[in-house]
Amino acid sequence: MKKIAGLYCLLWITLSPLIAQVNFTSSNLPIVVINTNGQSIPDEPKITATMGVIDNGPGQRNYMTDPFNNYNGLIGIELRGSSSQSYPKKAYGIETRDAAGEDLPVSLLGMPEESDWALIAPLNDKTLMRDVITHLYASRALPWSPRSRYCEVVLNGDYIGVYALIETIKRDADRVDIAKLEEDEVSGDDVTGGYILRMDKYGTSGGIGGNWLSDYPPIAGSWQQTWFQYDTPKEEDIQPQQAAYIQNHIDAFEDMLAAPDFKEHYEDWIDLDTWVNYLLVQEITRNVDGYRLSAYFYKDKDSNGGKIAMGPIWDHNISLGIGDYCEGANPAGWAKDFNIFCSGDGWVIHFWWSRLWSDPAFRQRIGANWQALRQDEWSNAKLFGAIDSISNLLSESQVRNFQRWPVLGTYVWPNSFIGSSYAQEVNYLRSWLTQRLGWLDASIAAVSDTTTPPGPGEEIFKLYPNPADDFVYLSVQDGTTIVQSYDVQFWNTSGQLILSSKGHPEGQPIRFDLPDTRFPPGVYICRVTDRFDRVRFARLVAK
Repeated sequence: MKKIAGLYCLLWITLSPLIAQVNFTSSNLPIVVINTNGQSIPDEPKITATMGVIDNGPGQRNYMTDPFNNYNGLIGIELRGSSSQSYPKKAYGIETRDAAGEDLPVSLLGMPEESDWALIAPLNDKTLMRDVITHLYASRALPWSPRSRYCEVVLNGDYIGVYALIETIKRDADRVDIAKLEEDEVSGDDVTGGYILRMDKYGTSGGIGGNWLSDYPPIAGSWQQTWFQYDTPKEEDIQPQQAAYIQNHIDAFEDMLAAPDFKEHYEDWIDLDTWVNYLLVQEITRNVDGYRLSAYFYKDKDSNGGKIAMGPIWDHNISLGIGDYCEGANPAGWAKDFNIFCSGDGWVIHFWWSRLWSDPAFRQRIGANWQALRQDEWSNAKLFGAIDSISNLLSESQVRNFQRWPVLGTYVWPNSFIGSSYAQEVNYLRSWLTQRLGWLDASIAAVSDTTTPPGPGEEIFKLYPNPADDFVYLSVQDGTTIVQSYDVQFWNTSGQLILSSKGHPEGQPIRFDLPDTRFPPGVYICRVTDRFDRVRFARLVAK
């Protein structure tokens, strides 16, 4: 969606006149062949079809004339996604089935056995890799993120391009590893887990529904609401006692988080590192939908720890600089601040994150985990090495994909960058991530102190980056339990007022742009006044 005059609208391009047929005979990727026997594929329910998968192994060529050696059998298939269903290149939900039409867990392309899979269809993402690479990054920071394998797909004899076969979010030992909640487990420790829940849109779009409403608005005093939804067990399977238990547990967690003394208690409720690293995944990718849509969390039985854990991640197709709305393409700024610059959206970030962010100890943990990841699993070598590895893998197949779907050089919602070649699209991704990492390295260090954490009553007052080029962030926290607001002024050394802004909440870093006409290179004084008329000063150097 692109924001225009306070409204949101969908902008699509018409591709049907441009779609070309491809003479597809072989690939360095696995080949997936689907036949619906003349049936159209609906949004839901799944129709019965057949699927064959050709995979001759690493380094081996796969030919359309080869036998189906990885899978050859029945599937259920339906369209998947919400807004993406408007694209001509469709994504599909797949369920492998036996002859009786029942779920048939199988291993596809080397991934652990399951019956539910997804074929994701990159179209607006012309690198073909944002979803895949984000799951790869997340798998290095969270307990699990869905695995995927690239393939080329033929549907009813028609070559339809490069897809990624990806695991869906499931509870089992190879995925979300929590206890299975049986139907008869309705009391005691039995009823305490495991549950997988999510925050998402409420309504019929994409088959998504709402199960219960949070007692707290996502933004204090706002009209928006937050709905929690059952994922595992599903709504049709969960027992009344189980639904009552998990609702009461989440409601009690929210009551604790909203209380004045929440800082003393929240670590008793949450698996802290999953929350911190989930935040870091959303921030490194600047996911426009982050925290607010497809936001999964889960709880195991109390006897297994029982804390609320965040994740797994899902749907990162509008991330890593692709989105041209709600600051999605800006490599600077926090994704968690979506509510500040897109407060009119119907689906905003729930209050959990701003509440936790207000605790200096939480931000300290963010800084510590960020440093640990950047030194190893999220080092530049590993992050950019993954991009290079995927672009090399797809060097052949992307040519066919863009013959079939000729979108290079064309706007497809919500493109912030339009490259004329695959190489330009990949280079943009690399350049954007380079800038993003630089901003995060500086900004996380600024909002967290991993060597001397703030003590009781200690204030935080920072301008960063400093010296600054085009923008600067101001963060104020006075170390008390009183919720503050503050007014900000910038003065030059001649005593002229350059900028004045009022009513900023404590604990929410605020971005100030520094246009050349008002902030030529030089030294400026930042004056901050709180509601008790206490004044603080900071020195800013504009480059």
